[in-house]
Amino acid sequence: MGAVPSTPRQTSSTAETAEYLIGTFVGEKSFPLASDFWQKLLELPLTLRWDPHRVQQACELFALNHHHTRHLAKILIHLSWCLQEAIRTSGAPSPIYLKAINAVYISSVFLKYIIENTQSDTIEELCLSLHENEPVPKDFKTDQKIENLVMHNVLTFLGSIDVSPTTSLLHQELLNFMLVAMSTQLLSGPTPGPKDVNPFLDAAMSQESLLVNLVVRRLLLNYIMRPRLPSNGAAAYSIFSEESQPGVLQRVGSAAANLVLLPFNYLVSSNSEGSRNQLADCSLHVLLILIHYHKCVASDGSITDRSDDSAISDTVSKVNTYFTVNPYSKALENARDIEFDRADVEGNAQNGPAVRLPFASLFDTLGMCLADETAVLLLYSLLQGNSDFLEYVLVRTDLDTLLMPILETLYSASRRTSNQIYMLLIILLILSQDSSFNASIHKMMLPGVPWYKEHLLHQTSLGSLMVIILIRTVQYNLSKLRDVYLHTTCLATLANMAPHVHRLSAYSSQRLVSLFYMLSRKYNKLVELRDDKLQTKTISTADGLVEDMSAELQIYTDFLRIVLEILNAILTYALPRNPEVVYAIMHRQEVFQPFRNHPRFAELLENIYNVLDFFNSRMDAQRMDGEWSVEKVLLFIINNCRSWRGDGMKMFTQLHFSYEQESHPEEFFIPYVWQLVLSRCGFSFNADAINLFHVDLHANKQIYYEEPNMNQNGESIEHRGQFDP
Repeated sequence: MGAVPSTPRQTSSTAETAEYLIGTFVGEKSFPLASDFWQKLLELPLTLRWDPHRVQQACELFALNHHHTRHLAKILIHLSWCLQEAIRTSGAPSPIYLKAINAVYISSVFLKYIIENTQSDTIEELCLSLHENEPVPKDFKTDQKIENLVMHNVLTFLGSIDVSPTTSLLHQELLNFMLVAMSTQLLSGPTPGPKDVNPFLDAAMSQESLLVNLVVRRLLLNYIMRPRLPSNGAAAYSIFSEESQPGVLQRVGSAAANLVLLPFNYLVSSNSEGSRNQLADCSLHVLLILIHYHKCVASDGSITDRSDDSAISDTVSKVNTYFTVNPYSKALENARDIEFDRADVEGNAQNGPAVRLPFASLFDTLGMCLADETAVLLLYSLLQGNSDFLEYVLVRTDLDTLLMPILETLYSASRRTSNQIYMLLIILLILSQDSSFNASIHKMMLPGVPWYKEHLLHQTSLGSLMVIILIRTVQYNLSKLRDVYLHTTCLATLANMAPHVHRLSAYSSQRLVSLFYMLSRKYNKLVELRDDKLQTKTISTADGLVEDMSAELQIYTDFLRIVLEILNAILTYALPRNPEVVYAIMHRQEVFQPFRNHPRFAELLENIYNVLDFFNSRMDAQRMDGEWSVEKVLLFIINNCRSWRGDGMKMFTQLHFSYEQESHPEEFFIPYVWQLVLSRCGFSFNADAINLFHVDLHANKQIYYEEPNMNQNGESIEHRGQFDP
């Protein structure tokens, strides 16, 4: 390998020894597991600098030889042994931690190169086994899978050893190793199939539930506690060089960004990333990959996995396949508050020990971090899957901790990815399914909203702000994204909130009526276009276009009806508490007139005109000195709200929309998680090898988020209520 000697030689130079040992590791000669070569390799200080091209040469030479040497399998075995010894000596400073760090880092560098340069669908290049005639120690079980051995020990260390100044660097590198090992997912297509090969992920899924619970708990505690890696941690390990001289493996990480992970460069850097915490972020990345993994298995017959009702029903493209249960997802779903466990109180014991977490700290941490998409995805996963955490959130009296960063992010939608907007809206929809949530957000007053620039919002309720932002999102979607599903989600949330609206502000009431006007303009334009096409149609090829227009027109008809249902719900159930809504309807009553005889809207508009007639007739009957001012009209409405009895109002079934994740959301979430991980963790990967999602090499990172079609991403909104009369 260039200047790296291929034969042993006597030398007192540490640098030359390091050169020789690394060169030997990637070379042709195979060393048995029991050879003292491995101890010498893992005990090296490794303070030699290598140029990027030499790193490339090392990786290429290793890939060429390791099928014969099986050195990747052997160093993974030594990593396992180092971790076993580290677990036995937990808490006490020990040279074993240095050996373990060296082992995991060397493993990560070369494992990653092999994965991203593999040429076969079965990833045979990994060679995760020893030759049959390989001499092994007596206590080594030759029939065990090496990926199972190493993942068991990695997960055991992460789950059972606390993060401390002594262990934090090893924790960090093990998390980095897991990202590397699980990156085989990037080689598979966007639709999981039985031929996908993810040996390390599958090994992680095969661990016993107790260990899985420990790992999920540790990853979440890392995220909550955000432990800092010690600033003087480098001095504890000779793998770090003095001052500006990075070590061999450090140089591998920092100089060859296209080849390897970057685990050490930030550990000795004086530059911080603000509030970002490497250990916390990496823990969350690993957790998200684990909980969203779905293993597709082929079966001999038509088998369904009834444990989570996740059998695939597509008999054409996915015959006789099913998804196995994901234990990490189950552990997250069953997590309980460390301060209170409903199951304990009710006497319904859990099946085995559940993950116990400080929900209060988790809630506060999420509130601080929701500007980041990975935090949004964790919050979604908790609210959607864990009923205890959802219940905890709903009874919090400081809902603004979560809602304000969500609403601020939606406010700046033009600078966000479409998937981030979508996930935030789904979170709001999930929360709005609860009536107590809808009631409490209108009782929480905000002294001001400094980031909202279009209008001065002073002493506005959290509920009024949520209405404003949802309507603003619809307006943005109309002009930019034009995604029907986003419209539906926003309107569904507003519909859930409507019966519980309390003292809606003047501005949000005006925006609500303007929402109907915005959608009506879009509706009228579609009607005109359709009619023009019908009149000018001369060839049959226009049939499809007219059909598409009719379908879009039907969608906007439904949208307009939902807005009318929202207004009806406020007027029917909460009119006396919302004089500003009455004022806004009276002020813009002409926008409803064109639809008064529309068959889909007539009965709903009857109620609105019933309210208008009530207040208009009393206003006409009241003598006024001078003209009606805004203040006088509002005072008049407030006074007459007291005599409102709702006579003649038709009662409609309340709309109630609920979010339900479909049984196979993996085609959206698996690529989405990896897009987030690759953009945040410094984990570079050969773009040509990525099949999981489309990569535009000339676009910025946001292109990753734009690819999935949100209408086909595995989510659905279940509508529980009357859509049509």
